Amino acid sequence: MTNSECLRGYEAYLTDAKKASKNTLSSYLRDVRQFGEYLDAEGGCDYVTANEDALCGYIEVLRGEGRSVATVSRCIASLKNFYTWMKLSGYVEECPTGRLVADKAEHKLPEILTAQEVELLLEQPQRTDRKGYRDKAMLELLYATGIRVSELVSLDVEDVNLSASVIRCRGRKKERVIPLYPAAVRALRDYIEFIRPDMIATPTERSLFVNVNGERMSRQGFWKIVKSYQQKAGIDKDITPHTLRHSFATHLLENGADLRSIQEMLGHADISSTQIYSQLVQKQLKDVYNKAHPRA
Repeated sequence: MTNSECLRGYEAYLTDAKKASKNTLSSYLRDVRQFGEYLDAEGGCDYVTANEDALCGYIEVLRGEGRSVATVSRCIASLKNFYTWMKLSGYVEECPTGRLVADKAEHKLPEILTAQEVELLLEQPQRTDRKGYRDKAMLELLYATGIRVSELVSLDVEDVNLSASVIRCRGRKKERVIPLYPAAVRALRDYIEFIRPDMIATPTERSLFVNVNGERMSRQGFWKIVKSYQQKAGIDKDITPHTLRHSFATHLLENGADLRSIQEMLGHADISSTQIYSQLVQKQLKDVYNKAHPRA
């Protein structure tokens, strides 16, 4: 069984049996493929014959290269999953991943923007051309709903109901309907009615947001858009599309929204994933107290 045959079989398993998302499929296959490239470079073994020493040696190489704890931990998880499949498929008798232990990551709360920083960021797209109208609509929609960037670029025109001021989002587990504030509705209406028809490559294009070629916007393309407006706004924080998701949830909580409603809008399967925003609010209150109280 060659490495390429193992990879093809594993990809089919993730796609057909596990129904893995595109992001999960991409990251798992990338991690396993890079391990295969390491084995080829070292010589002497392949996926089937690799033992615990080979796997531990590879992980130590990643750590020696300065890879982040999160990256190494994800790689370990990918290899464990891969070799579980290899054993179930009968390609190996035992999983050689028993000695792989992920490092404990430092628990860091996500960085968020203040309300003023969000306003500053949303003011950056200049609606003097088609790109400005599109970018304004994308940023307003992201902050209005807190959806993931993968969900944002997956939206189709029919997922937007401007008259009801809602969008329909098909998340990882289930579909959800999320309301829009008036400014987001206006930005979307301007883009959909006046700009998008001139941007799409073909009349049959259903993607809500398209790139300069008139095709569906990619995650990487939108990431670059956010970074460019961060620089224009002069905001020192490292802003990513997920920063707006975190800011959306934290600002809702600060203004009285309950965790269950936020969980529903974010599409979290478990309330524990949403509770991190309570920690953020508590930390902010503590910081304000320490700065403002005369005896703190």
